[in-house]
Amino acid sequence: MKALRNYLDKIKPHFREGGKFEKLHSTFDAFETFLFVPDKTTFRGSHIRDAIDMKRTMSVVIMAMMPALLFGIWNTGYQHFLSTGQQAGFWQMIGYGLQKVIPIVAVSYIAGLGVEFVFAQIRKHEVNEGYLVSGMLIPLVMPVDIPLWMVAVASIFAVIIGKEAFGGTGMNVFNPALLARAFIFFAYPAKITGDTIWIGGLSKGDGVIDGFSGATPLSKAASGAIDQIPSLHDLFFGFIPGSIGETSKLAILIGAAILIITGIGSWRIMLSGLLGGLTITLIFNAFAANSYMTLSPLTQLLMGSFLFGMVYMATDPVTAAQTNRGKWIYGFLAGFFAIMIRVFNPAYPEGTMLAILLMNAFAPLIDHFVVEANIRKRLKRSTTVVKS
Repeated sequence: MKALRNYLDKIKPHFREGGKFEKLHSTFDAFETFLFVPDKTTFRGSHIRDAIDMKRTMSVVIMAMMPALLFGIWNTGYQHFLSTGQQAGFWQMIGYGLQKVIPIVAVSYIAGLGVEFVFAQIRKHEVNEGYLVSGMLIPLVMPVDIPLWMVAVASIFAVIIGKEAFGGTGMNVFNPALLARAFIFFAYPAKITGDTIWIGGLSKGDGVIDGFSGATPLSKAASGAIDQIPSLHDLFFGFIPGSIGETSKLAILIGAAILIITGIGSWRIMLSGLLGGLTITLIFNAFAANSYMTLSPLTQLLMGSFLFGMVYMATDPVTAAQTNRGKWIYGFLAGFFAIMIRVFNPAYPEGTMLAILLMNAFAPLIDHFVVEANIRKRLKRSTTVVKS
């Protein structure tokens, strides 16, 4: 690493003002600060001294997503060979999954970071770190047979409309990864509805065995086929069709533990999201107006992207509520609406995306009322003390 540090120091003058590559200063700075902790110090204004910077924070989030990504790679191969009736070993499944998943991850980063670098050069500011996480989240919420050009267009849309239009990282109102998924859902709904199995684009004519049903658990529940929903065992461990990173709840819980232990993710939002989903499910169980409403709370929480959304999406520190009480309200409503949308609208079996985007819009309002309530409480307390 010392040799790399010396090399960067040697070429750095070429990227500073007056150097022959001064227009690429932002690009060089992005790579340098990614490899090494910046040597900049704060020289004015109040500041907090901490052990990590933004890039290190994002690295922890990416680390937390690794279990879901790795399982998604294996599950892609598992579902493929299961659908064709072939016997395959662990590494064969991994090999097939790598062929399908890695290109999606690569396209997401190339397209999104490409736009980030362009905007950084035009505006002459540092490259924002936020896309390090968004670039991984986008592939994890995609079906494995999504066309790569759609991933590129959705990633570009997420960066330009979801971030740069609001001023860049830290200023965006909506979660960029959810905007990318929403873009594809509304622009190309047939590619991301989740009604059929995602096994790398195979169809019956490509060798899928007769009688194999690749419908996702949510599509089965929405169609009334409650008895065909996989067991809790399969739902928890993830041996089911679904988006790349959303199937294994065990992998997601490992990621949640990493986020909570490191203090990066809010446990209040995660817990309140589960409580919100549990509450609306118990209400549905009480009325039981249709078969979907009779599903147990555990089944509802384990199906679809609910847990993935509560752990990785709802906890986004930029788009979520900032106050502690606001986080409880924000998370509870996100979980509540996620289950409610999926049950009330069978044509759209997954409500997590819309629920979190809706709460992203209301997060500042929630914080506003929480702060105002605290101000009124303190003013009342102050008045009482003066009178006494």
